[in-house]
Formats: sequence, structure tokens, C-alpha cells
Amino acid sequence: VFLLDDVVELTPSNFNREVMQSDSLWLVEFYAPWCGHCRNLAPDWKKAATALKGIVKVGAVDADEHKSLGGQYGVRGFPTIKIFGANKNKPEEYQGARSSQAIVDGAMNALRSLVKDRLSGKSGSSGYSSDGGSSGSSKDVVELTDDNFDKTVLQSDDVWLVEFFAPWCGHCKNLEPEWAAAATAVKEQTKGKVRLGAVDATVHQVLSSRYGVRGFPTIKIFRKGEEPEDYQGGRTRGDIIERALDLFSDNAPPPELVEILNEDVLKSTCEGSQLCVIAVLPHILDTGAAGRNGYLEVMIKMAEKYKKKMWGWLWTEAGAQMELESALGIGGFGYPAMAAINTRKMKFALLKGSFSETGIHEFLRELSVGRGSTATLGGGVMPKIHAVEPWDGKDGQLPVEEDYDLSDVDLDEDFEKDEL
Repeated sequence: VFLLDDVVELTPSNFNREVMQSDSLWLVEFYAPWCGHCRNLAPDWKKAATALKGIVKVGAVDADEHKSLGGQYGVRGFPTIKIFGANKNKPEEYQGARSSQAIVDGAMNALRSLVKDRLSGKSGSSGYSSDGGSSGSSKDVVELTDDNFDKTVLQSDDVWLVEFFAPWCGHCKNLEPEWAAAATAVKEQTKGKVRLGAVDATVHQVLSSRYGVRGFPTIKIFRKGEEPEDYQGGRTRGDIIERALDLFSDNAPPPELVEILNEDVLKSTCEGSQLCVIAVLPHILDTGAAGRNGYLEVMIKMAEKYKKKMWGWLWTEAGAQMELESALGIGGFGYPAMAAINTRKMKFALLKGSFSETGIHEFLRELSVGRGSTATLGGGVMPKIHAVEPWDGKDGQLPVEEDYDLSDVDLDEDFEKDEL
């Protein structure tokens, strides 16, 4: 989306150096390649960057690719613009209009107040060094010792990133605020499934010799039942968070595939996800249990393949949710069918290829890189969802017809003859 040099492309590996440790005022846009509003903003953003060159720094983060950075600053929608001023740890949200003129005005106002604060001696230069960046957040780094290590780390189902440090080591001191900030962010974003710990290797020598620690800081990754692995990534909080979130999604169970039984199921599965993948499977009488399980199997495999995306996965039977089918333009034929819905934008895309691993993979891959044709969901509102009974896992049964006693009915002789 961004081609001009005046907009600095920011990633977890350069964010700390470029923004956090800088004395400049920064305007940072968090965007996603698939987001239409971001594409509309791009020319104005570039124009503003060129106008502010040498005065205010302007950057952009692909927050779809670098979820850790977006997550760190509570980015919920795109585009989100933040102003990193005097205290870089507490950026302000830019609320102004999206034109280049308004963006430049917003930047100049923020600059004015930054300079005014400095003049009155209110704030340190970057705000980063003044509070060391670690204020109070080391609470989420678990102190590990020779005594508690096996129980806390090795016997845990969680993934652990463990830093072996020495109190006299300068690199360890530099890492400390980054490790502490990452520990807090990772604990929140993985709901405690990935933890960060620290071992003073000069005190707990049993551990450091067991894991062959030679230099400081040494960071190792521990997963239950696996050999520890050396952490090879960068040393900024952004790098550490990104690697931790990757470990989390590798370790996370695939999302659940849920039958649409009522409106709540649809809402709770789709609202927190960027995309909701919905299959409309043929009626049970057309496929039987074996056929239906075959389709569900394909979906479960795809949910596993795309689990890092944190999408929602749902299915329903043909004819059970007619309003949903007609809103998606599926109704009445061509089962199994599949649609991917973005409930925030009320847009959807339909699977045109085959309902198979290859066909669905192709469809979802196109969508995840922002290609594929989309349409607006019928009327721009979510269709009515009916409460239905869950599938019992069995073959379907034809409705039982009542038996009529025909013994006292005289059949026409000719009719009988013709029939025979």
C-alpha cells in the first residue's frame, strides 16, 4: 500500500529503534492490506508525509501481518492512527479527518504542545528513557530457580520463553525493559498460554549448566515434551511478542467448527473474527451421515490450516437458514456451498471452485491477500437466524407417513387390472 520513501514502513524489528527511542514526534498508521478505507487513505497519508518531511516523522504498520504491534497498542479496526509524542509509551489516538490537510494540522498541533511541554520542563526528550520503559511491568516475568524450574516450566502445558541472565551483563540490562513489556503483552494476548521467565544464571548454576548456557543473555524456548530450542529472533519487545504469538498459534488448538443452531452461535463466533467461514451442506437425506462427515472433515482440516488467522468456522444444513442463504445468494441449489463473511463490513465472498481442500485453500488464500470478488451482504444487515435442533450425527429419516387401513375400500377392478 505504501510506496513513497517519506512514509517509513514500520515492523516489530525497527519500531523500537525508529519510534520508541526517537526524540521526534511520530504519526503512525496501523493498516491492513485488505482494508478499503486504508487504500483510500494512502494518497493523503503519503502527501502528509511529504509535507511534514524533516518536521514530523510519518510511518505505517501492516498490522495484519504484525499483529503483535497492533495488539500492543490496542488496535481494533483499520486504519487506526496514533500520535507518539512526549511519552512514547502512551500514544494518543488521532481523531481528526482523513485528508492530508487535516493530518498535517493534527501533527502540527501535537508538535506545538510537545515543544511547549519541553519549554516548561515538563517532560524528558523521548519519554522512553525517562521511565526506562519497564515501570512496574516486570511483574509478569516469572522468576525461575533451580528449585521451581521443573515444576513451573517442564511440567507445564504452556509454552515458555526463558532468559538466562547475569546481573553484571550490559546486554541483559538493555533487554530487561523489553522482556518485561513483552511478558505483559504476551500474557494478556495468549491468556497466559505463553509465559516469559528469567533465570539468574550466576545463582542457579545447575540450570545454566544443564542447558549449556555460555553467554548472556541466552533465551530458550520450552514446549512440553520437546527439546528446548534456542530463540534466534530480535531483542525488542515487538520481536519477542511476535515470536511468542507465533508459538501460541502453533500450539493453539484449531478453532472449533460449530453448527449454526441460533443467532447467538453466529454472533459469538463471527463478531470477534475478521472473517467467518460458513458452509451450507446438502440435506442429510442427500448425503447420509458418512457424506456429511466427509464435508465436515474437509472444513476441520482447513480450520487447522488457517488457525493462525483466528477466523470463525460454521456450518448449517441446506434449507435450515433460508434467510442466510438468500442473503448470500446461495439459496436452493449448488450444495455444498461456502461463503466467507466480514461481519464488520457486511461484505462476503462465495466459493466458486470445488468444495475440497484444494478449492477451499485457493479461495481462502485469495481472500487473505486481499483478492477475490466480494459483495455486500443482503441489505447490509445480518439475516434472521432460526433456532434449530443440532444434528444427531445419524443418517436422516424420511418423515413417517400415517398408515391408512384400505381393507374396506373397494378398488375398481379395471384399475387393478391396469396396474397389474
